[in-house]
Parts: sequence; C-alpha cells; structure tokens
Amino acid sequence: MRVAFLGLGIMGHAMATNLVKAGHEVTVWNRTPGKLVEGAGVAPTPAAAAQGAEVLWMCVSDTDAVESVLFGAEGAETSLTDGMIIADSSTISPSATVKFAERVAAKGVAWVDAPMTGSKIGARDGTLVFIVGGSEGPVERLKPLFAAMGKKIFRMGETGKGQATKLAMNLQIALIFEGFAEALTLATKLGVDTQQLLSLIDATMVRSGVVDYKGPFILQRDFTPNFPLRLMHKDIKLTLEAAKEARVKLPALETVEEIYEMATEDGHQDLDYAATLTLLEKWAGVQVKGKAA
Repeated sequence: MRVAFLGLGIMGHAMATNLVKAGHEVTVWNRTPGKLVEGAGVAPTPAAAAQGAEVLWMCVSDTDAVESVLFGAEGAETSLTDGMIIADSSTISPSATVKFAERVAAKGVAWVDAPMTGSKIGARDGTLVFIVGGSEGPVERLKPLFAAMGKKIFRMGETGKGQATKLAMNLQIALIFEGFAEALTLATKLGVDTQQLLSLIDATMVRSGVVDYKGPFILQRDFTPNFPLRLMHKDIKLTLEAAKEARVKLPALETVEEIYEMATEDGHQDLDYAATLTLLEKWAGVQVKGKAA
C-alpha cells in the first residue's frame, strides 16, 4: 500500500521502518527535519507526504499536533481524496478524534483511531498491540499494515473508542506503577531486600505486566525513556479531561497527576515515566537498589 507516515518519534520511526520492511511504499514527514527511514521517501510537508497516498498514518505527540499536521498551514487536508483512510496512532482526546473524523468524512475519507501499547521495544520488534476505533471496512483494509507493525488488533467500536480505551489502559498503567514505586520505596526504607521483594511479587497475585517490564530497569537505575514521562503526563491529563466530560471522578489519578507535575518541575520530563520513583525516594531519603535478574 502507499502510505504517508507523519511523525518519526520514538515509536513512529520504528513503525515506519517496519512498514518499509514489509514492502509497503512509504513517504515520511517529521516536524523536526533530518530524521530518515531507510527505503522511504521524504516529504517537506504533511500535504506533500499525503499526495497520492492510500493511507495517511500519524504518530505525533498530542491533540494539537494532530490538528496541526492535518488542518494547519501546509497540512495534509489539502491532499485528502475520496477513499483515503487516516489512521491515528497518537494518543489524543476521544472527543477531538470524533470532530476530526467528521471533518474529513466530508471529503470521503475514513478515520481509524489506532493508538497502541508495547513501548519502543514493541515498535522496534513489530509486536505492538493496536487499540482501534473505526468502521469495520476501513479497519479490514488496514490489516496488512497492522500486521507489519504489531501482533494484535482489538477493535473497540466506532471512531473515538480506540482513544477512549487507550486512556483507560494508561490510567491503569499509571496507577499500577505508582503502587509499585511506593511499595519499593517503603520496602527500602524498612530494610527489605528489593530483589527478594520482586521475586515474591512474581510468585503472587500482585504480579503484573507493568512490574515485569519496569522492575529490571528500576533495579539498574535505568530511566532511559521507553515511554517518556512527559507523554504519560499528557495522557493522564487527557484522561482527567475525558473523565470531566463524562462526569466521572478519578481521585487516585488526580493524586498521581500531582506527582507527575512535581517530577516535571524536578526536570524529569524527558526520562522514562518510571522516574517518578525518584521523587518518592527523595521524600523518603532512600534509594531503591537491587540487581536485575
């Protein structure tokens, strides 16, 4: 398929690379010039990238970025044609997604919201899990592209439901990790061996994919961004905004958002979101230590 891919960040670059490896004709655009994908064409603007494409795939930072690359100056909207599909793997507002979809529908363009989970390792290895909203026909047409970048697709309903589900997923990730970080901090303060604690967690119902994934990085004091704190903070804010629109109270997430705000003030925004642990350590006057298995 002919694909215009907009956004070559931590996730997008690997995703576009896997599309090229699968034999698709890919043209890329990135807000910051200079990022290349071997085997892909490079366009100077979103509008230029979208010309002649069957699919326009986006993976940019936030709702404003999606609106800009589509409808801003030199945005892709001017190149949209009847029968195209827009697939958005950014994590953005569900209500904004519906509005954007309605706008492009006037040109005969289908919208599939396709945020994903799997972090940068999943993007690199082509094992992402896509959380999809959109009509069945366009989703079916995109399956060869999903297969090139991921291992599973979960269609959650019509347009906007993929984004809504992604926010619900990230809410759980943020809360699970925060509980894990607090447990490690308390255990360290009380003199418990953290490696033994991890072994115990692994053998009990407390075990989770979040702990399995983040535990080794924490014990190595490696906060290299698999998922930057600033992006998780953005997603938490989006979740709270969506909850407000739905008149749902999320008290635990509101508290976690305050921790992210303070971690950002401490300059950790470009580290992995696991760096929120360092804030708890600072308050407790300890440092979690261990040896990853």
